[in-house]
Amino acid sequence: MNRPTTLITGATQGLGRGIALDLARRGGTLLLHGRDAARLEAVAAEVGAAAPDTTVRTVLADLADLDQVHTMASRILESEPRLDALVNNAVAGGGAEPLLRELSAQGHELRFAVNHLAPYALVRDLLPLLTSSAPARVVNVASIGQETIDFDDIMLEQGYEGLRAYCRSKLALIMATFELAQELAGTGVTVNALHPAHLMDTQGVREHGLTPVTGIDEGVRPTVRLLTDPELAAVTGRYFDRFTDARAHEQAYDTGARERLMELTRALVDPAGRAFTHS
Repeated sequence: MNRPTTLITGATQGLGRGIALDLARRGGTLLLHGRDAARLEAVAAEVGAAAPDTTVRTVLADLADLDQVHTMASRILESEPRLDALVNNAVAGGGAEPLLRELSAQGHELRFAVNHLAPYALVRDLLPLLTSSAPARVVNVASIGQETIDFDDIMLEQGYEGLRAYCRSKLALIMATFELAQELAGTGVTVNALHPAHLMDTQGVREHGLTPVTGIDEGVRPTVRLLTDPELAAVTGRYFDRFTDARAHEQAYDTGARERLMELTRALVDPAGRAFTHS
């Protein structure tokens, strides 16, 4: 890619910040997303100072509110001439109070909303720009932690636990990755998911009471590889465990389950039933 433009969600800390600093050294334009204005401006200044020749812009939105997701996408469509890559990295982890069931602005279970609905909505809204900029890549940061989705209780109203909600939302993200890759075959837009590293030293890991075992850099390298490696230019619809093309949870390969998830997802992301297009 020549002077690529890359959007990174959740860029104010942890893996997102690490990806931004790595990509900044490669040049181009970085669109850094965050939900806290002060932290977003601070990381933008840090990235800009580390790579003065790289253009850095910021986009502010709370991904727990789908209205803000749609608004952010609209602003990007209006202001950016191209978009070569999108990294859906922002995450709601298991939570400091794992038995506290939280809701999004639209009343959906928070982990499902932030980790699955928001990335899907963002990709769908940005498809016109991604396809016009093709070849383009979408990388969804998932997790090796995946748990079967119960379609009779998809919002985990019964037996809620934060890590369970997180694992189900990450499986949903992988299933959507596979569906989008199929849909976008031939457009020049690839969509892949990965588990970047095991228990990285992030706020979410520590907040849940887990002990970090790897540094942020361990997750940055395989994520950036999916964005930049020429050998992966045509690879799409895959789940990677760090650098390895791996097999996700078995439910991810159940086409009936995927269709059921996507039907629900489309209804939640766009209740007005507008037609999406990537033409």
